[in-house]
Amino acid sequence: MNNPLSQRNFLRHTATGLGNIALLSLLAREGLLSPARAGADPAANPYTPRQTHFSPKARNVLVIFCSGACSHLDTFDYKPELIRLHGRPMPGAEGLRTFQGEQGDLTRSPWEFRPRGQTGKMISELLPNMAELADDLCFIHSLTSKTNTHGPGENFMSTGNILDGFPSMGAWVTWALGSASQELPAYVAIPDPRGTPQSSVNNWGSGFLPAAFQGTDFNSSNPLRNLDIPSGVSKSTDRATRSFLNRLNRLHLEKYPGDTDLAARISSYELAARMQLSVPDVTDLSTEPASILRMYGADDTRNPLKAAFARNCILARRLIEQGVRFVQLFNGAYQTGGEGVSNWDGHKVLKEQYSKHGPVLDQPAAALIRDMKSRGLLEDTVVLWCTEFGRMPTFQKGASGRDHNPDGFTAFLTGAGVRKGFSYGATDEFGYRAVEDVATVYDLHATVLHLLGLDHTRLTFYHNGFERRLTDVHGHLIRDVLV
Repeated sequence: MNNPLSQRNFLRHTATGLGNIALLSLLAREGLLSPARAGADPAANPYTPRQTHFSPKARNVLVIFCSGACSHLDTFDYKPELIRLHGRPMPGAEGLRTFQGEQGDLTRSPWEFRPRGQTGKMISELLPNMAELADDLCFIHSLTSKTNTHGPGENFMSTGNILDGFPSMGAWVTWALGSASQELPAYVAIPDPRGTPQSSVNNWGSGFLPAAFQGTDFNSSNPLRNLDIPSGVSKSTDRATRSFLNRLNRLHLEKYPGDTDLAARISSYELAARMQLSVPDVTDLSTEPASILRMYGADDTRNPLKAAFARNCILARRLIEQGVRFVQLFNGAYQTGGEGVSNWDGHKVLKEQYSKHGPVLDQPAAALIRDMKSRGLLEDTVVLWCTEFGRMPTFQKGASGRDHNPDGFTAFLTGAGVRKGFSYGATDEFGYRAVEDVATVYDLHATVLHLLGLDHTRLTFYHNGFERRLTDVHGHLIRDVLV
């Protein structure tokens, strides 16, 4: 019998093993290995770029999230029957009670709709600048949600689950693909200048994924703090200190091989150190030409809130330019007792509230899409405009605003891999329920992942006895919106 531990066998296997190690190292350097063989385990190497399931159309994602449930009926979903039957009860809905109680009569939009672009898409005067982009946008008019409450609704749109504690879409994407930038986070959330959305950090949290994959939140008004080198410490001393610390970290990691939590923690600290230089630079908008500031409305002294949101939009573009893979830009924030004042929650006096919110969103967001297109960024970026659910075609009894409606609402996509000037699905004649090509948030998530080269059924993480997915056990591609 051959002795498996004989000197001859030992030397033969050692030589073969060293050759394999050298080959694997060369292949990994050339990016020719799968993530696992290339040593790109997401838990241990959170910022290492990883391969897609198939060839992607897009490499980056920009989400523009209007918190508070922006009304589809006053923006992008034109319903002539609301005009014809304005002031009458909705047929078949007598005594209907929704989130905040009993409903009144059908109510037309306070803003006129006009045909836009070559496609003639009917879009409201509330958003005139975004309306000019009609031929570049792909509308999904038949979305549905699982909840009519803001916090769970934001959770559902951002994480695919109405409960807290689940990974956000950006966390799933960076878990799957890693980072394209080693100087900035792979995933950045930009809160509205007025504050955070109602579900707050859960919108960009990592849930049960490793903490390294949560979004880093900052905006142009409140960049990350404590990044400056302490006074009295020179740049050369700072570099030498970080180099020494890196050596100690490597020695410590060698003592605990296979400890992915430790490896991820070290990677996070190292990224934080590099951000001392990168974040102040990317958030410094003083280098932007006056023409760009004017195009976005960042120089609008008459509307400081609009100017602040415009600066956030410029920041979003700069982050995409610098290789940040997933950017989540919020328009609207939650303030206790401030219903509808700081977000799109138009229950009481919709016309008065939206007349303030529309200009804050319109020019900056439209300029962001135009600017990205002119710079070629939309060739690699998919943009998703969304909100947590829709609003009712009726006004609430005793009020001049619309209640929550999860049964039909609108989102749009534009950019890499997306059809232009196209509308998918439809709500009924009043905009109450999705009735044609009904789509779910799961379907929307599956489609965005597909554009990134990811199969939503294969993107899984084992947690508490389940193989979890962003799309749970649901989701189908909305193929008609793809090119």
